[in-house]
Amino acid sequence: MSKNDTVDRARGPELELSTSIGKDDSALVIGLISTSSPDDDADGPATEPTLAIGDGILDDAQAAAISAALTALGATGSHGEVTRTAAPDSLPVDVVVAVGLGDADNLDDADQVRQAAGIVARELDGHESVSTTLSAIDLAAAAEGLFLGAYRFDEFRSAKSKPKRTPPQRITLLVESKSKEARAGLERAVAVADSVAIARDFVNTPPSHLYPEEFAARTRTLGSKAGLKVEILDDKQLEAQGYGGIIGVGKGSSRLPRLVRLTHTAKKSPKKVALVGKGITFDTGGISIKPAANMDAMTSDMGGAAAVIAATILAARLDVDVTVTATVPMAENMPSSTAQRPGDVLTQYGGRTVEVLNTDAEGRLILADAIVRACEDDPDYLIDTATLTGAQMVALGTRTPGVMGTDEFRDRVAARSADVGENAWAMPLPAELRADLKSRVADLANVTPHRWGGMLAAGIFLKEFVPEDVQWAHIDIAGPAFNTGGAWGYTTKGGTGVPVRTIAAVLEDIAANG
Repeated sequence: MSKNDTVDRARGPELELSTSIGKDDSALVIGLISTSSPDDDADGPATEPTLAIGDGILDDAQAAAISAALTALGATGSHGEVTRTAAPDSLPVDVVVAVGLGDADNLDDADQVRQAAGIVARELDGHESVSTTLSAIDLAAAAEGLFLGAYRFDEFRSAKSKPKRTPPQRITLLVESKSKEARAGLERAVAVADSVAIARDFVNTPPSHLYPEEFAARTRTLGSKAGLKVEILDDKQLEAQGYGGIIGVGKGSSRLPRLVRLTHTAKKSPKKVALVGKGITFDTGGISIKPAANMDAMTSDMGGAAAVIAATILAARLDVDVTVTATVPMAENMPSSTAQRPGDVLTQYGGRTVEVLNTDAEGRLILADAIVRACEDDPDYLIDTATLTGAQMVALGTRTPGVMGTDEFRDRVAARSADVGENAWAMPLPAELRADLKSRVADLANVTPHRWGGMLAAGIFLKEFVPEDVQWAHIDIAGPAFNTGGAWGYTTKGGTGVPVRTIAAVLEDIAANG
């Protein structure tokens, strides 16, 4: 498989606006709002759910027929419930697919609509072209959810093993008017969803095919296409320039490290944002080797890098008026005769020395180099993100990123993350943990001598490399970047694309508010 087969593939269905159902559509997707009878107890069953179809799409007879059929089938409109019924003869489709939106109050929550759209998108395999009225509730949320719910990654399946029923190739979002605002809203939603899918593709590509050199090459292709300035340092340049963390982690592999820099330049704003993402294309743990069970999930250990690259591409697509520079270290952490050892001391970019007590705490070593380099550009803000610690999952589970950093910016990032449904949670950086990173022989150690507060200790390590005058947030996505369970909402199995939408929301917030 060539690089461009994956880089240039369609990552989701074609989305378009229309005021009427397409003649080639085989299904109409509608929303269903649960309603309770005034006589019901608060915990009683919902009755006669309400169709969420907007104005002018269905006539009264069609709406009444669909409502009666769904009620007869027991549809309640509870969130995520999917019910199919034959379409009335007067509609140019074969089937109506209803997805529950929950209570009417849920409609103010864009992510509830996004989740419902993702759920129903996963139920539409076998329909090449469909129309939907979910756009009447929230156009952008419906578009993002449908695109991401329909996402599939079958690039490494042979023709014989690929599913015979495929997701929709075209989805028409029904609107009253194809207004300028509607067109702009759809264009933005597609850019956001496609960028999330770029990150998913990177994470889902196996390490046999995505190693530092190839990761950098694919990033160059995508970045150049988006109009970004791209710079790549190879292993010789990294060593010559003193990137001791990246070289130390990467030297155990025959596939040598890279550092990629991507820049989107603002047209007017003087504000500058640095992004840094961990790009470990596979993590065995090095000499401090991981257990064999579930090690295959370490194909996702470059999820932070994938998100940062995709978010920078998205900034260019949306022409966000803030200068964004991504600094992305890429390495493979392998055990070999050339690998770094527990007890080694390396010199990070910028001159700080670190005693490597555990080679499986490698992400912070490459991030430290990248953070120092990123801050040489004098950014106003710095966001780094990484699949950094198993402790993140212990503390917050597999769906909630932990965000640490300078208090005001940390809380701002958490708030924007909640806005887009990625729901990062603000965490502290307790001062007392810093003493546990003292080294016997170097400036600091890469781990504490205990397991307590592991996510927070990793954040404190990174803080050592961030200048005091830079507003900084560190987002730990060890669990949220990779879904090892079943699909849910608009999140398919494998790479999730978290936290692309959080980063994009923060960039837009900075562009708007400084």
